[in-house]
Amino acid sequence: MRLFTPDYRNIEKVARNQAVPRIPLYEHLISFGTMERITGRQFGHLADGDAADRQECMRQYCEFYRTMGYDTVTFEQCIGPAMPGSGALGGHKPGVIRNRADYERYPWSEVPELYFKAHAGLFDALHETLPPGMKAIGGVGNGVFECVQDLVGFTDLCYLGMDDPELYAELFVRVGDVSLAIWDRFMRLYADDFCVLRFGDDLGFKSTTLLSAADIRTHILPQYKRIVNLVHSYEKPFLLHSCGSIFDVMEELIEEVGIDAKHSNEDQIAPFTTWFERYGSRIGNFGGIDTDHLCQKSETEIGQMVRDVMDASIGHGGFALGSGNSIPDYVPVSGYLAMVEACRAHRGE
Repeated sequence: MRLFTPDYRNIEKVARNQAVPRIPLYEHLISFGTMERITGRQFGHLADGDAADRQECMRQYCEFYRTMGYDTVTFEQCIGPAMPGSGALGGHKPGVIRNRADYERYPWSEVPELYFKAHAGLFDALHETLPPGMKAIGGVGNGVFECVQDLVGFTDLCYLGMDDPELYAELFVRVGDVSLAIWDRFMRLYADDFCVLRFGDDLGFKSTTLLSAADIRTHILPQYKRIVNLVHSYEKPFLLHSCGSIFDVMEELIEEVGIDAKHSNEDQIAPFTTWFERYGSRIGNFGGIDTDHLCQKSETEIGQMVRDVMDASIGHGGFALGSGNSIPDYVPVSGYLAMVEACRAHRGE
């Protein structure tokens, strides 16, 4: 491969829906395990060490992205683990908020400080180790819906919407308040290190949205808009990662919330060309290769998929190529590398 020189402006332009000569690579997440298998170096555990360990962890983390041909370093730290009693979504624990009394006694005001106590060390280390020409894409992980679920649980949240609609509505606003407070402090401290800001909030599944489109419009999207407006006040673009079939609320996400770009696609929901055709003139589109294909298809087949989607992107605004979801440990290294190498070969590297 030809020597690669990163330029974060490629991703920034794509997020602003501008086509660029060199289609950039993008991933929502690449597991430490995958990075370690490719590099042969163990460094993920250093994230939990002291300041020197964290800096070495982030140095190797950033170097992985640079070496693989990315213009940006993907990095976020999630709100969920910083919320006392959380885990109903990620850990399948009973929800810590079940009724009005639980809601009233919850330590809402403590969450922002707990978040930065847990995560500032890695954000600081990222600041110290970003390679020349690179910035980060990411920020404060977890959107409002995921945070609410992590405190209540999805099933109990649906019951709550029927049993106590007033509390149901208040939960989204309160979590929105906490999220905005974290984002406000984050942007003041770290905005210069990031060229594109994002959070992930999975609003759908294969056939439709998880909550009704009406509830999403009423309770979730107004909270998104507060955060997106904040990001835009720093003259930065915002990328939404959301899995599932969310076509029923895409118009509001674009026109009312003001997202600049969207990531996550699954071929069982719609081929990636659907995103180009429907929204390519309005927002940047990130992804393209269904993660399941990286697990199931041959390297030759993956390579052809990459070439096809890169060719199909021409004339449809900003596009960054990567998996339709992420690269967790279960994705074979061979499948991931086949995608990256085919992209870089198509770029002439």
